[in-house]
Amino acid sequence: MYIIIPMVELSQKIQIAKIVAKDQIYKVQEKWQTSKSGKNSLTKDPAYNAANPNHFIPMMDEDRYSDRSDAFDKIISATHKHFWDPNDKKYIDFDIPFDIENENIVDPEGPFGIELQIPSIREKLSKHQLIKLNNESFRFVLSQILHGEQAALSLSASLCHVLRDPGAQEYAANQTREEARHVAGFTKYIQARWGSPYKVGPTLGRVANEIVSSDLVYKKIIGMQMMIEGLAMGAFAMAYENTNDPVLKTLLKYTMSDEAFHHKFGKIWADRTVPKLTKKEHIKVEDWAEKIFVELLFNLVNPFEKKHVYSCVGLDHKWVDQEFHKYIDQGEVIKDEMKNQNNIFRVLVKTLLKAHIITDRTRATYAEFVNMDELNNESDTVAGQEIADQGVSALSEINKLKKTA
Repeated sequence: MYIIIPMVELSQKIQIAKIVAKDQIYKVQEKWQTSKSGKNSLTKDPAYNAANPNHFIPMMDEDRYSDRSDAFDKIISATHKHFWDPNDKKYIDFDIPFDIENENIVDPEGPFGIELQIPSIREKLSKHQLIKLNNESFRFVLSQILHGEQAALSLSASLCHVLRDPGAQEYAANQTREEARHVAGFTKYIQARWGSPYKVGPTLGRVANEIVSSDLVYKKIIGMQMMIEGLAMGAFAMAYENTNDPVLKTLLKYTMSDEAFHHKFGKIWADRTVPKLTKKEHIKVEDWAEKIFVELLFNLVNPFEKKHVYSCVGLDHKWVDQEFHKYIDQGEVIKDEMKNQNNIFRVLVKTLLKAHIITDRTRATYAEFVNMDELNNESDTVAGQEIADQGVSALSEINKLKKTA
C-alpha cells in the first residue's frame, strides 16, 4: 500500500507534465500561425483575408468572430429565395421520359452540334447515328459541366476553410451547399438520360485542379468565381435556348438562379481588389487570366477531347480532327459564335473586361475573337440573368406553397 500510492501519484504527475508540455507547444504554434495569418497573396480588402490552409488555430482567434464584413449579407440573405432540392419532385422530376434514341436533346444546328455542320461527317452517318452523335456530344458537354460543378463545390469548401471574415466564410458555406445540389442535379439528369457521365477532359481537369489546389485566394476567385462560373452561365443560357427537353430546361433555370449569385461574389472581389493592385500585381493577374482563357478557348473544342464520343458512332477522332480543320476555320467559327450574347467565351471576356482585369497589354488576345468596344459598352448584366430571375420567381412560389402545405 505504501509503495503503490506514491507510484500512482508519480504517474499522475508525469501525465500532467505531458499535458502542460503539449499546451506550451500549442501556445508556440498559436503565436507562429497567427503571425503568418491574414493577408493572402494580392489581398487588398480585409474581407478576403485568409489563413494558411494548413493552419487552423487562427480561425479560433476570439477577435475574428466579431470582425465581420457586411459586403456579403445581401447575397447571403437571398439564399432562401432560390432554394431547391433535386431530390424533391415538387421542384424537378427526373423520371419524366425523353426519347433519346429518336429525338435531339439540343438543336443539332446550334452551338453544341458543330461536328454535324461538316458535310463529310454528315454523309458518313445515318439519321439515327446523327441523333446519337448529337446527343452523345451534348452528354460530353454536360459531363464537363458536372465536373466543373464538382470543382466549384470543392473550391467553395476550401474557401470556407481559410477565409477569416465570418461573412465571407458564411457566403462560401452557402455556395458549397448550392454547388452540392448542382452536382446532385446534373448527376441525376445524366443518369436518367445516359446512365453515367463521360470522363473529365484533360484541359478542364488540369485547369480545375490548378485552381482548386491553389493556396492563393485570387486564383480561386478569378479562376472559379469569375472565369469558370462565367463560362457556366453562358453554357447554361445557350443550352436553355437550344434544348428540347423540359426536364433539362428546369434544371438549367434553377441552377442559373444560384449561379447568378455566385458570380456576384467574384464581382465584389474585383471591385474591392483590382483598383488597388500595383502595376506588377495587375500584370500577374492579367497574364494568368489570359493564359487560362486561351487554354480553355482552344482545347474545349478540340476533337481529341471527344474521341470517346466519336467512337460511339464508328468515327475515328483523328479523322474527325482532319475534317474539322478542313471545313471549319476555328477562329472564324469562334468569332461567329461570339456574336451570340450568351456565348460562353464572350461571357468570359466580358467578365474580365468589366472587372478591369484586361488592359491594352492583353486586349489583342481577346479582340481577335470579339469586338471589345462593343462589349465594353454593354451593361454589366450577367448572361442568362433573365432566365435566372425566372428561376428565382418560380422557386419563390414553390417554396411559398411548401410552407403553407
